[in-house]
Amino acid sequence: MELLYLLIAVLAIIFLTTKLKVHAFIALFIVSILYGLFAGMPYQDIIASINDGFGSTLGKIGLIIVLGVIIGAFLENTGGAFAIAEKVLKLIGKKRVPTAMGIIGYIVSIPVFADSGFMLLHPLNKSLSKKAKISIAGPAIALGLGLMASHTMVPPTPGPIAAAGILGADLGLVIAFGFPISLIALIAGIIFAKRYAGKTFIEPDVSNTLEAEKEMENPPSALKASIPILVPILLIVLRSVLNPKRTGIENGFIDLINFVGEPVIALLLGIFLCLLLPKKLNEDMLSSSGWVGKAIKDAASIILITGAGGIFGKILQNSGIADTLGQLLTDYNIGIFLPFVLAAAIKTAQGSSTVALVTTASIIMPMMPSLGFETEIVKALVVIAIGAGSAVVSHANDSFFWVVTQMSGMNVKTGYRLFSLGSGLLGLTGAITVFIFYLILA
Repeated sequence: MELLYLLIAVLAIIFLTTKLKVHAFIALFIVSILYGLFAGMPYQDIIASINDGFGSTLGKIGLIIVLGVIIGAFLENTGGAFAIAEKVLKLIGKKRVPTAMGIIGYIVSIPVFADSGFMLLHPLNKSLSKKAKISIAGPAIALGLGLMASHTMVPPTPGPIAAAGILGADLGLVIAFGFPISLIALIAGIIFAKRYAGKTFIEPDVSNTLEAEKEMENPPSALKASIPILVPILLIVLRSVLNPKRTGIENGFIDLINFVGEPVIALLLGIFLCLLLPKKLNEDMLSSSGWVGKAIKDAASIILITGAGGIFGKILQNSGIADTLGQLLTDYNIGIFLPFVLAAAIKTAQGSSTVALVTTASIIMPMMPSLGFETEIVKALVVIAIGAGSAVVSHANDSFFWVVTQMSGMNVKTGYRLFSLGSGLLGLTGAITVFIFYLILA
């Protein structure tokens, strides 16, 4: 019944938001509560899930969204994003924007969380799409899938590391296999973004204010405009590389890098660097009616919808649907596809890729010997199979779904048709590639 309720809940969200034009925040909030009631959750658990889901989700990415939108506003209004776009287009060609965004997203998401990466790269994505005179849908989906590919299948992102630790897999082998498998999956994702998603026209929403037009007469150089994006990314990467838990080194410099490399602090520094972009800094730019004020208003709706998506995901987690799926699927021995199917079911049911990775690894771990998953190579492939499953599929209960769709101007129906389907293709391609590796090496 829980699975039936989940299907009804997803259909209800699509119906409310697309047919009845109900705001996605209200739709998600109401459907989350109704799902909890029909699933038989105690009232106090529903309330706790609402508070925890909204609070924990926004605690992780709420400030990141605000700061990212402000950086984007400066890049747009000063013409900096267009300067970067012109430079990139000269290098890659107008027809290769989705490919470029997919590859950039893939690289950035290895050390940076997917949500943060999308916020950092979204202004560039909009400007490239506008400059190339193409729909933003293709590049946005390619960027989202690029971020997701490395986030789910390539350490040092937390999910794959946790799964490898639970299963006792060699992290070096997980990385060695994770790179080629995830890249093959990404190629499929980029083809999907170019050939299918790109045919849905969505106008890139780039500011056309009078102030912006004046500023664009004297835009900053591409290098100067890149600094507010590159510096936060580099700081976040340094924090990951120099993590004391990994290196065993602790001193004042490492502590400082750990502080400034925290995504919120890194993005805040990015905003300060944005102040160097206007030819002349005007205090109205920082006012409630200026660039910053308008950016914060734009961010408010995205934050509320993302938080409501967190509520939906937490309600599903606490309803026990993951355990139900685990018990149901472990009765079927389908070889290396079992960890993939199990992770995909848990991801689709509750929304979090990290939860799907950790939960699936915990369920599979005691079964590894009986399933014949005993060699170091096979253990590493099992981790990647779980990672591929944790990408299938991103939809209304996943905060990243709302970040991608809302920032790119997609409604829920379009988001399901493009991003959810794309994430399914990404994960399935990864699983098939794992199976081929398994046949050759096992």
